[in-house]
Amino acid sequence: MKIGEHYDVIVIGAGHAGCEAALAASRMGAETLLLCIYLDSIAMMPCNPSIGGPAKGHIVREIDALGGECAAAADDAAQHLRWLNTSKGAAVRTLRAQCSPRRYGDHYRTALLTQKNLDLHQGEAAELLIENGEARGVKISTGQRFYASCVVLATGTYLASKIYVGLACRESGPLGMTPATEFAASLRRTGLEIGRLRTDTTPRLHFDTIDWASLECQKSIGEPQAFSHFGEKRVYTGMVCGLTRTNAETHRIIRKYFEQSPLYMGKLETEGPRYCPSIDDKIIKFPEKDSHPIFLEPITPEGREVYVQNFSTSMCLEAQFESVRTIKGCEHAHILRPGYAIEYDFVVPTQLHPWLETKPVKNLFLAGQINGTSGYEEAAGQGLIAGINAALRVRGDGPFVLGRDESYIGVLIDDLVTKGTKEPYRMLTSRCEYRLLLRHDNAADRLCAKGRAVGLLPDWKWEKYLAARGAEENERERLRGYKIHPTAEVNEKLAEAGSSPLSEGVGALELLRRPEVKWELVAQLTDSALDPELGEKIANELKYEGYIERQKKQVEKFRRMEILKIPENIDYSAIRGLSAEGRGKLAKISPATLGQASRIPGVPPSDIQLLWVAIESARRKKDA
Repeated sequence: MKIGEHYDVIVIGAGHAGCEAALAASRMGAETLLLCIYLDSIAMMPCNPSIGGPAKGHIVREIDALGGECAAAADDAAQHLRWLNTSKGAAVRTLRAQCSPRRYGDHYRTALLTQKNLDLHQGEAAELLIENGEARGVKISTGQRFYASCVVLATGTYLASKIYVGLACRESGPLGMTPATEFAASLRRTGLEIGRLRTDTTPRLHFDTIDWASLECQKSIGEPQAFSHFGEKRVYTGMVCGLTRTNAETHRIIRKYFEQSPLYMGKLETEGPRYCPSIDDKIIKFPEKDSHPIFLEPITPEGREVYVQNFSTSMCLEAQFESVRTIKGCEHAHILRPGYAIEYDFVVPTQLHPWLETKPVKNLFLAGQINGTSGYEEAAGQGLIAGINAALRVRGDGPFVLGRDESYIGVLIDDLVTKGTKEPYRMLTSRCEYRLLLRHDNAADRLCAKGRAVGLLPDWKWEKYLAARGAEENERERLRGYKIHPTAEVNEKLAEAGSSPLSEGVGALELLRRPEVKWELVAQLTDSALDPELGEKIANELKYEGYIERQKKQVEKFRRMEILKIPENIDYSAIRGLSAEGRGKLAKISPATLGQASRIPGVPPSDIQLLWVAIESARRKKDA
């Protein structure tokens, strides 16, 4: 460790964003320092002990395809795995894993401690060092200074954070950790616009005090599976999750304690997550509902802790005990840790470039919940992009930006820097316009080459990707010439699948186009040895071929708008005819392209047309 000397990149915070940023920068050759409050809290899971789910699972696959670590960590720590959205089509189908937080953190810790070009140091950041409008390093609470060409802030929910349990409030980070109060004050002095957000956590129950026999149980999927494209698939059978529900008595007790609820009494004035509201918030907003689903998810068998999914709360401890014990299966449950609300500072993300560098302070990159997002996966995706761009800046190379048409990570970042957020932003499949092109199964095709191009994806992963792609193409070619003939056995299997019988021979790919015919059946009929995951990909591309082609045409139109760069020195006040609101929004956000400008709320199409004319006029003058 080089106290007082120079690093290429300093990453502050070792949560999901910070870990990915530090690994990306160091793997790309940048001499990197990762600072964290506690080495034992690396990649901590203070909320839900799970990775994946709709949109989030897509992000994990994208991180993996680019060369990040999140998927491998999830596979290593997974105890229970399920496919979600299987009935809603290939575009939104993805994996969700229940993970051991300890194993997940240990995986990242090992990756960080064994990574070349990377130093770790336990220390509390106290002051961001800025000179002439550029980030230069950080001073820690013990007085030492570390300097770097680029600084990545991945501070999570620690900035000036406060915890609420009932009306009791204290300064604290998640799970009782030390808050970054001094560093939050330093960040406010930079002139960046700062806001406040809130998130809530659930109580943790003792495994042995739950009546598991009375619950509807959810088992893990039975086939070998993995998030990572590059690791070994395995079956996860060691854990069962329980499904139960709240009831009228649960809601009555929660209402009884409203006067001791910080949310109800107005103590919490910050916005919480819209798509993951607390149980008390649900009862306030949806009084007509007399029941809400609850999932009891064991955290680790050895720890005996159980996470109560869908029951986040900031109610007083008495309310938590009484309400939990009205739920079926939890009549004698003991709370090991109470739920709580946590408020924290965040930086308004419209102050960021699409490569996650702040506009006011050069060489300062932000990633994760400091940008207003919620979720481990969203944080990890941003961390990866921030780390890549910090390393590219050190090299003197241009920025790395993923488009909305290329990845969920691209959609996430574009939404943040273009639209901003007033509540913790959660990635949803509905936010993505090109879902059929950004599937769980094709992340490698979309992004492995990009990870390779920036120097993040190593040789062995690239070779494994090329081998898989070659096997897929060879199998596709084999099936093009393979004919399936009508036999009693074939027609019996088709009948079992709900498909009409064959009266004459048909090509294997043509049969696979039938909506009800799955890859598994065609693989049996053609003696295919292809990895089922790649076979499912072939099936999806055939079944949705028309829709995919339609979306590709939409992308071509989208890209024409994205190609039109807006000059950095453009004077919006000089463009005649712009609406007052549009002019103000454009000047504040400073979009990089005409496409980004068109997505800013409050900028009408007429303003975009005038802006296009101004850009073209400026280009012609430059070329003249």
